[in-house]
Amino acid sequence: MTDQFNNQNGYGQPGQPIPPAQGYQQPGYQHSYTQPVVDAQNPRKASSGRTFGTAFAGAALACVIAFGGFTVYQNVTGAPSSSGVTLGASTNTEIQAQSTDDTLPEAVAQKCLPSVAAIDVYTAQTSTDMFGRSTSSSGALTESSLGSGVVLSEDGYIITNNHVVAGADALKVTVGGEEYDADVVGTDESSDIAVIKLRNASGLTPVEIGDSDNLTIGEWVMSIGSPFGLEQSVATGIVSATSRSQIMSNSESSGSDGYGYGYGGSSSQSGGYTIYPNMIQTDAAINPGNSGGALVDSNGKLIGINTLITSYSGNYSGVGFAIPVNYAVNIAQQIIEGKTPTHAQLGVSLSTVNSQNAKRYGLKVDSGAYISAVNSGSGAAEAGLEEGDIVTKFDGNSVSSASDLMLDVRSKNPGDKVTLEVNRNGDTKQIEVTLGSDESSQSAATQQNSGSSSSEMLNRLLNNSGSSSKNDAA
Repeated sequence: MTDQFNNQNGYGQPGQPIPPAQGYQQPGYQHSYTQPVVDAQNPRKASSGRTFGTAFAGAALACVIAFGGFTVYQNVTGAPSSSGVTLGASTNTEIQAQSTDDTLPEAVAQKCLPSVAAIDVYTAQTSTDMFGRSTSSSGALTESSLGSGVVLSEDGYIITNNHVVAGADALKVTVGGEEYDADVVGTDESSDIAVIKLRNASGLTPVEIGDSDNLTIGEWVMSIGSPFGLEQSVATGIVSATSRSQIMSNSESSGSDGYGYGYGGSSSQSGGYTIYPNMIQTDAAINPGNSGGALVDSNGKLIGINTLITSYSGNYSGVGFAIPVNYAVNIAQQIIEGKTPTHAQLGVSLSTVNSQNAKRYGLKVDSGAYISAVNSGSGAAEAGLEEGDIVTKFDGNSVSSASDLMLDVRSKNPGDKVTLEVNRNGDTKQIEVTLGSDESSQSAATQQNSGSSSSEMLNRLLNNSGSSSKNDAA
């Protein structure tokens, strides 16, 4: 769901992106959920036009996931995956409208509303001791959060955000006026994508899937979802920008927002990180409850999954973000096929170089991504990257931190060739690297996140007196 991150942890501060958060009152019970928010105060100025959260600038992102992109799912509309499930509508229809102000919104809404679902999340009530530790569960389920989703298949596969369903003990989904029980098929926490499956569903209306690689800044769009629990709501706007990127710590997205509202599913979030590369920025209204819903174009084709907002209050402020559909549906396809979603991987451990540690350690440059280790057998090793190299450019774009490089890698696909500019003992070198896949390390991350080792690693790195020893993985 678009739900807000903890104000005390740096999200919800003026101008910073968060998942939208809110409490929505209906007769008999209280909805409480959150929506992610993105940092508008610190947009990256490089030609890529990326946005990076100030809460993460220079921070140590100790994680076991590899940061990279997914292979774009080409010709996804009506195409069966290897699992035999057809994702998206099998036919394309063109909307004919006289003008944007007249019939276009009506036509797009009529076409798309049957393909957008409202998701209600229920969790078991637990008792806690004086230290906040869980001591017992009554077994009673309480509605704890809500969000939206988009129908991908006639038999009930629905794509949504991981933060909508994280920690759910039960799901109720309303689509086409009917309510269904649903199960989580799989999630990719590092990309904030999840797939759920409705029980005993048939004859649903899958969304038509568009192409997020060919968007034009200024083109008309519509957001569809359940803001504040108000199902089947639409709002119109434009594509404000593309290629906005964000890294968010899952540990910073847990807790309350300072107003007594919790974040849906936050209790199950691991100590890892969520990477949002190349997001679509829009001024179409995105509010708490819109998370996981649809961003569609003037032909009613899905171009993004609504996920984050930038806001002073945690509600709509005219700046929202959607995960591009080419990226999101590829993840969903892998999940439906029973695979662990994989990302491109450089195969290095990184630290951020800044003026302070450059002076302290006698480094030749005062910004960049310092390679503190190179994984054996990785693309980085095969290309000849070495410990001590400082990456200053990625395919011609400046790299000023470890986070910059992680976002660059995340925007690529396994097998892509990229050119790194590195400083090695004062000499500048151009090195071409073929990115690998993080399939094996993703499995390791899943195992590690099941215990406390991830948070222990982060604490150990953060408490290390030498700031340059704080490592990121890419």
